Amino acid sequence: MSDSASISWDHLKPRRPSDAERAARQAELVERALAVRLHGWDEYRDVWSSGEVAAVAYLLGDTGLMESLDEHEGSILTRFAGDLYGFQGARKEIESGLLETQAWFAAARAKLAARG
Repeated sequence: MSDSASISWDHLKPRRPSDAERAARQAELVERALAVRLHGWDEYRDVWSSGEVAAVAYLLGDTGLMESLDEHEGSILTRFAGDLYGFQGARKEIESGLLETQAWFAAARAKLAARG
Protein backbone atom coordinates (compact mmCIF):
# COMPACT_ATOMS: atom_id res chain seq x y z
CA MET A 1 0.00 0.00 0.00
CA SER A 2 1.34 3.44 -0.90
CA ASP A 3 1.54 6.39 1.49
CA SER A 4 0.85 8.91 -1.30
CA ALA A 5 -2.26 11.08 -1.20
CA SER A 6 -5.32 9.86 -3.01
CA ILE A 7 -6.10 11.33 -6.38
CA SER A 8 -8.95 13.82 -6.55
CA TRP A 9 -11.05 13.79 -9.69
CA ASP A 10 -13.29 16.68 -8.57
CA HIS A 11 -11.81 19.04 -11.16
CA LEU A 12 -13.05 16.73 -13.92
CA LYS A 13 -16.65 16.64 -12.75
CA PRO A 14 -18.91 18.63 -15.04
CA ARG A 15 -20.23 21.83 -13.62
CA ARG A 16 -23.36 23.79 -14.29
CA PRO A 17 -22.66 27.20 -15.84
CA SER A 18 -23.85 30.14 -13.77
CA ASP A 19 -26.72 32.45 -14.65
CA ALA A 20 -24.13 35.09 -15.54
CA GLU A 21 -22.34 32.70 -17.90
CA ARG A 22 -25.65 31.78 -19.59
CA ALA A 23 -26.51 35.47 -19.93
CA ALA A 24 -23.11 36.19 -21.47
CA ARG A 25 -23.57 33.28 -23.89
CA GLN A 26 -26.97 34.64 -24.87
CA ALA A 27 -25.59 38.14 -25.43
CA GLU A 28 -22.81 36.68 -27.59
CA LEU A 29 -25.32 34.72 -29.68
CA VAL A 30 -27.49 37.82 -30.17
CA GLU A 31 -24.44 39.82 -31.26
CA ARG A 32 -23.52 37.13 -33.77
CA ALA A 33 -27.06 37.10 -35.15
CA LEU A 34 -26.94 40.88 -35.54
CA ALA A 35 -23.60 40.61 -37.34
CA VAL A 36 -25.07 38.06 -39.77
CA ARG A 37 -28.04 40.34 -40.41
CA LEU A 38 -25.67 43.20 -41.23
CA HIS A 39 -22.97 41.38 -43.18
CA GLY A 40 -24.43 38.03 -44.26
CA TRP A 41 -23.01 34.60 -43.57
CA ASP A 42 -19.88 34.77 -45.75
CA GLU A 43 -17.67 36.40 -43.10
CA TYR A 44 -18.67 33.99 -40.35
CA ARG A 45 -19.69 30.59 -41.66
CA ASP A 46 -16.14 29.27 -41.98
CA VAL A 47 -14.90 31.01 -38.82
CA TRP A 48 -17.47 29.83 -36.27
CA SER A 49 -17.92 26.20 -35.34
CA SER A 50 -20.74 24.34 -37.07
CA GLY A 51 -22.63 24.30 -33.76
CA GLU A 52 -22.36 28.07 -33.42
CA VAL A 53 -23.47 28.58 -37.02
CA ALA A 54 -26.43 26.26 -36.44
CA ALA A 55 -27.41 28.09 -33.25
CA VAL A 56 -27.30 31.49 -34.96
CA ALA A 57 -29.25 30.09 -37.91
CA TYR A 58 -31.84 28.73 -35.46
CA LEU A 59 -32.02 32.08 -33.69
CA LEU A 60 -32.53 33.84 -37.04
CA GLY A 61 -35.01 31.25 -38.30
CA ASP A 62 -32.71 30.38 -41.22
CA THR A 63 -34.09 26.89 -41.86
CA GLY A 64 -32.31 26.65 -45.22
CA LEU A 65 -28.91 26.97 -43.58
CA MET A 66 -29.92 24.60 -40.80
CA GLU A 67 -30.89 22.01 -43.41
CA SER A 68 -27.62 22.48 -45.28
CA LEU A 69 -25.80 21.76 -42.00
CA ASP A 70 -28.02 18.69 -41.47
CA GLU A 71 -29.29 20.30 -38.26
CA HIS A 72 -32.79 20.63 -36.89
CA GLU A 73 -34.36 22.26 -33.87
CA GLY A 74 -33.96 19.18 -31.69
CA SER A 75 -30.26 18.72 -32.39
CA ILE A 76 -29.51 22.38 -31.76
CA LEU A 77 -31.52 22.52 -28.54
CA THR A 78 -29.94 19.29 -27.29
CA ARG A 79 -26.43 20.59 -27.95
CA PHE A 80 -27.16 23.91 -26.29
CA ALA A 81 -28.68 22.22 -23.24
CA GLY A 82 -25.18 20.94 -22.51
CA ASP A 83 -23.66 24.38 -22.97
CA LEU A 84 -26.26 26.01 -20.76
CA TYR A 85 -26.73 23.49 -17.96
CA GLY A 86 -23.68 21.22 -17.93
CA PHE A 87 -23.68 17.47 -18.46
CA GLN A 88 -25.91 16.47 -15.55
CA GLY A 89 -28.24 19.42 -16.02
CA ALA A 90 -28.52 18.71 -19.73
CA ARG A 91 -29.61 15.14 -19.07
CA LYS A 92 -32.43 16.42 -16.89
CA GLU A 93 -33.26 19.19 -19.37
CA ILE A 94 -33.52 16.72 -22.24
CA GLU A 95 -35.71 14.41 -20.16
CA SER A 96 -38.04 17.35 -19.39
CA GLY A 97 -38.43 18.22 -23.08
CA LEU A 98 -35.83 21.02 -23.33
CA LEU A 99 -38.30 23.60 -22.01
CA GLU A 100 -35.69 25.81 -20.31
CA THR A 101 -33.47 25.73 -23.41
CA GLN A 102 -36.42 26.71 -25.59
CA ALA A 103 -37.20 29.55 -23.20
CA TRP A 104 -33.55 30.66 -23.33
CA PHE A 105 -33.70 30.86 -27.14
CA ALA A 106 -37.08 32.65 -26.97
CA ALA A 107 -35.52 35.25 -24.67
CA ALA A 108 -32.59 35.58 -27.10
CA ARG A 109 -35.04 36.13 -29.98
CA ALA A 110 -36.83 38.81 -27.98
CA LYS A 111 -33.50 40.58 -27.33
CA LEU A 112 -32.62 40.28 -31.01
CA ALA A 113 -35.99 41.75 -32.01
CA ALA A 114 -35.55 44.61 -29.55
CA ARG A 115 -32.17 45.42 -31.13
CA GLY A 116 -33.68 45.64 -34.60
